[in-house]
Amino acid sequence: MKIAVAGTGYVGLVTAVCLAEKGHNVTCVDINQDKIDLMKQGISPIYEQGLQDLMLKNKESLIYTSDYVEAYKNAEVIFIGVGTPENKSGSANLEFVNEVAIQIAHTIEENCVIVVKSTVPVGTNDKIEQLIIENLKNDVSISVVSNPEFLSQGTAIKDTLYAKRMVLGVESKHAEMIMKKVYDPFNIPYVVTDRRSAEMIKYASNDFLALKISYINEIANLCEIVDANIEDVVQGMGMDPRIGGQFLNAGIGYGGSCFPKDTKALHWLANFNDYEIKTIKATIEVNENQKIKLIKKARKYYDSFNNLEVAILGLTFKPGTDDLREAPSLVNIPILLEDGANVRVWDPVGADNFRKNFSTQVRYCQSIEEAITNADLCFIFTEWPEVKQFDISNYSKLMNCPIVIDGRNCYSLESAEEAGIVYDSIGRKKVNNMEYSTGMKLSVMK
Repeated sequence: MKIAVAGTGYVGLVTAVCLAEKGHNVTCVDINQDKIDLMKQGISPIYEQGLQDLMLKNKESLIYTSDYVEAYKNAEVIFIGVGTPENKSGSANLEFVNEVAIQIAHTIEENCVIVVKSTVPVGTNDKIEQLIIENLKNDVSISVVSNPEFLSQGTAIKDTLYAKRMVLGVESKHAEMIMKKVYDPFNIPYVVTDRRSAEMIKYASNDFLALKISYINEIANLCEIVDANIEDVVQGMGMDPRIGGQFLNAGIGYGGSCFPKDTKALHWLANFNDYEIKTIKATIEVNENQKIKLIKKARKYYDSFNNLEVAILGLTFKPGTDDLREAPSLVNIPILLEDGANVRVWDPVGADNFRKNFSTQVRYCQSIEEAITNADLCFIFTEWPEVKQFDISNYSKLMNCPIVIDGRNCYSLESAEEAGIVYDSIGRKKVNNMEYSTGMKLSVMK
């Protein structure tokens, strides 16, 4: 089929490339000419495992352009995959979605199905349809479909090609037929419903996963108080098929482009309709507090970070992506800098994005060894494989004072004990191989 995709961010570009992989001819549209020029060279503007390889593999089926008129006018299906950033109120900003809708209305010359892939509040698809109809320049018929995405950064290609379900929010059999023509090559089970239910499925799904994360973080915090082990607790919970073990990894909260924005948007939508979803409100509050948990832990060892050498391992909100949106590093590093710490950071792919906001305030390291050498304190914010596979004994060998505050539980307590370091993680016993007094550097016990 002849398909156009508006927006070449995580959702738009991954969708476009996967559609091309399944045999469709796809035109990718973006207003950023620099991104278009990169993609024409076969270079992905975002870091996503396997994406650039598929771009090159399907280059004959992919066109990249900033000319939306040419892209939309004869397309059979147009996907809207532009951003819906968070407003100050917590509501979703639909400016870009509406802009694309008007562009479509002004340019299409054939009957067309418009697919809203962007995450939008319940009822938005109805408004988009009305907006397009009111602005049509040619005598054509349109159908608007809600088709929410469920991809995760770092596994977006797999999540799209081998999705667990394909949700289609349609208001006509014709729209359903066209969408199945698009997606039948994927061999994915369908959930066919009305548009408003499809929009709600997206929010309800993401917010439930966010709720699981905040819930297990609360349990982990209590485990520390009552001397229980969160990993054993999670194992016992996860073996129950009604609960499952996914999204029960205790840590320092969720981040990224979806969970923070979607929880706030659903909370706003409920309040706007004079209703409060108390579980979502609590999810948001727990997550905000969890992000600074490591700083609070570190205060037990130093009453001030002034002039301390502090190593940061991991800047992105999760491994497998260069995305920093809502990452704990963005909250914690400014606190350290304000308190006078000398901060050095390491991340295998996120450093360039981080440098855009912190160009000179921190020192960028090329290896974990460089970051921790002569450090007084080390924070782990992202569970990169390189961190998990790092020889834990190197912390005691290279650090000035081997205190490791781990927000992702990368190491076993036994290995930390053997390494002779202070190891403070989430929901587990603290491994303390040192004696200390408030405000003074710790001395290793010999």
